[in-house]
Amino acid sequence: MRYAEAIQFLYGLQLFGAHFGLERVQKLAALAGWPQEKLRFIHVAGTNGKGSTCAMLESIYRAAGLRVGLFTSPHLVSFRERIQVNRQLISESEIVRLVAEIQPMLEEFSGDHHPTMFEVVAVMALKFFAEQKCDLVIWETGLGGRLDATNIVTPLASVITNIAFDHQQWLGDTLAKIAAEKAGIIKPGVPVITATDAPEALSAIETVANKVGSPLTSIGNISASSIQHPASLLGDHQKLNAALALATVEVLQKQIPVNAASIRNGLAAVNWPGRLQLVQKPDGGKILLDGAHNVAGAETLRAALKNDFAGNRPVFIFGALADKKWPGICQVLAPLAAKVFTVPVSSDRTAKAGELADYFRSANPATVATACDNLADALNACKDEPFIVITGSLYLVGEALEQLGLSPAGDGERGLNEWVAPQIPR
Repeated sequence: MRYAEAIQFLYGLQLFGAHFGLERVQKLAALAGWPQEKLRFIHVAGTNGKGSTCAMLESIYRAAGLRVGLFTSPHLVSFRERIQVNRQLISESEIVRLVAEIQPMLEEFSGDHHPTMFEVVAVMALKFFAEQKCDLVIWETGLGGRLDATNIVTPLASVITNIAFDHQQWLGDTLAKIAAEKAGIIKPGVPVITATDAPEALSAIETVANKVGSPLTSIGNISASSIQHPASLLGDHQKLNAALALATVEVLQKQIPVNAASIRNGLAAVNWPGRLQLVQKPDGGKILLDGAHNVAGAETLRAALKNDFAGNRPVFIFGALADKKWPGICQVLAPLAAKVFTVPVSSDRTAKAGELADYFRSANPATVATACDNLADALNACKDEPFIVITGSLYLVGEALEQLGLSPAGDGERGLNEWVAPQIPR
């Protein structure tokens, strides 16, 4: 088997959808020898900031000398981004081996109960991390928490970054309902750390924590200016994510001691592409890449533009998925834009560029909004602009990283991020 064939096999698993529940993934993990039993985890859920918080935790513990596994999704360009050890992407040959080893296990499932792609990938990651003898795994949820495939582990700590509106069709139409799904990662007696500050969401998390006897640490009201060790990532929201990571490290000091120098060095070295990632062009111009794919993310981007780029009037390149709340995102961003170039995203779920441009114009008549056929045309149209912001879908950000030469070209692997989810069973 070659790498391209292994990727095609994973594509084939998309036929089984994205069903929620733990029965299939537990059975698959059992067939693989329960690799999670050989590992220690920090399990991270939340609406926004999961990836950045995971990256900070990984960097801190790696700076402390641990061998750290990192499991995140979606990937921006290469599928290999999802499974890393000490920030080294899993190799193509290891992906091929893991796929070959897991294929016979899948014969134990009937078609109606076949594991989904995400469930297979989660078990592949667990198997790889166990083989690599990782001291700690930073383990990010996919969607929700309670019935997410990652929820078969018992971690050292459960981390919930924040709660905002996203995926309401599957997680619930109130912050309390969404929080209850995210709080499903809480295990009896395992400490919980959260930056959630919405009262109804925090109350839902407290209810679950109290029910199972898990000590809760809430940092939701902390001031960003009080963070003594700011991370290298842009944006005041990253200071809050850093505070969450620091609180988690503090809670786990007895199990995993980390000194102040490791914390400082780890935060200073954090790298998390596609989230307020600033690129300096040779001509002195700037490009900011940010996957603001929901309203809360757009508000965070707006705050960063105000605080970190005051006086810079950006030109936006924007693309979104049709199943996202893109009108709300446009409402937030439209007043900031002198010009907007809207583009389709490389997905069957893309919103139409013409509809996006129309909405930007209606949201801010002073904005010049132009629909483009693709990202390359948009980049060419604004190549002489001093400040460009590429935002909306992470799919678009990944495509931009490739076209700007900031990431090795993938082989169409972003399509592995595609999924269609049913209602979560209650």
